[in-house]
Amino acid sequence: MSILPKRNFLQNFWRFIKKNPAGFIGVLLVVLSVACALLAPWIAPFDPSKASLSSRLAPPSWADETGESVFLLGADQVGRDLLSRIIYGARISLMVGFFGVLISMVLGTVLGLISGFFGKWLDDLIMRLADIQLAFPFILFAIVIMSVLGTGIWKIIIILGLTYWVGFARLIRGQVISLKEQEYIQAAKAIGGTQFRVIRKHILPNVLSSILVLGTMYIAEFILLEASLTFLGLGVDPTVPSWGGMLADSRNYITSAWWTATFPGVAIMLTVLGFNLLGDWLRDKFDPNMKG
Repeated sequence: MSILPKRNFLQNFWRFIKKNPAGFIGVLLVVLSVACALLAPWIAPFDPSKASLSSRLAPPSWADETGESVFLLGADQVGRDLLSRIIYGARISLMVGFFGVLISMVLGTVLGLISGFFGKWLDDLIMRLADIQLAFPFILFAIVIMSVLGTGIWKIIIILGLTYWVGFARLIRGQVISLKEQEYIQAAKAIGGTQFRVIRKHILPNVLSSILVLGTMYIAEFILLEASLTFLGLGVDPTVPSWGGMLADSRNYITSAWWTATFPGVAIMLTVLGFNLLGDWLRDKFDPNMKG
C-alpha cells in the first residue's frame, strides 16, 4: 500500500521534469539558493569574516600539502574564504529580494485594486503618481537617497519596495478593469455584496497568479539592483558578506586573482537565472496562452 503512492509521486516528478526542464532547473536553483541562506551557519566551512593575511589571494584548492581541506573557491584580498562568503551572501540577496518584493507587492496590489475597481478621480490620481514614479530612473534615484540617508540593507529594501509598486499597480489595475465587468461580479453586487467583499472574494483571487509571477520576476531584478548598489558603495555595509560587495572588492584583482570576481558573479547569475526560469514556468502554468 505504501509503495504505490511513492511510485506515483516519482512518476509525476519525472513527468514534470520531462515536460518542464527549464522550470525544474529554475526550482532547483532557487531551492539551492534558499538552502544556502537558511543553512549558512552549518554548511559554510569557515567564518566568512575571519581574515588570514597568510592566505591572501589563495587560489582554489581541494587540499594543501598535509591533505587537509583548504579554500575550495579560493580566498579574497585579506584571506577570507570565498565559498563561506558566497554562502552567507545568499542571505543578503534573498532578504532584499523577498522583503523588497513583499513591500512593493502589498502597496502596488492595494493601489491597483483601488484604481481599477473604483476608477474616476482615484484612478487618475494613482496613475499620475505612477507616471511620476516612472519618470525617475531608479539607479539615479537610489544613489541620491542612499547618499543622503547612508547605506544599510533595510534602506535598500524600503527604497526598492517604494519604487517598484508601479509594476504591480498597473498590472492589477488592468486586470481589475476587465474583471469587474464580468457577469459573476455584477451578480455578486446585485445580491448585496459589499465592495470590500466583492474585491476580497471575487477579484483578488483571480489576480493572485499574476501577482505571484511578477513578484518572482522582481526578486531576480532586486538581487541585481542590490548587487549594483553595493558594488557602487551605496548598498550593504562593507563588513557584511554580500555578492555585490565581493565584486567591488575584487575589481583590482581580476587579472591576478580571477576567482575573486568569477565565483560571486556566477552566484548572482545562477540565482537570477533560477528566479527568471521559475517566473517563466509559473507564467506558462497560470496562463497557457502566453507560452512562446
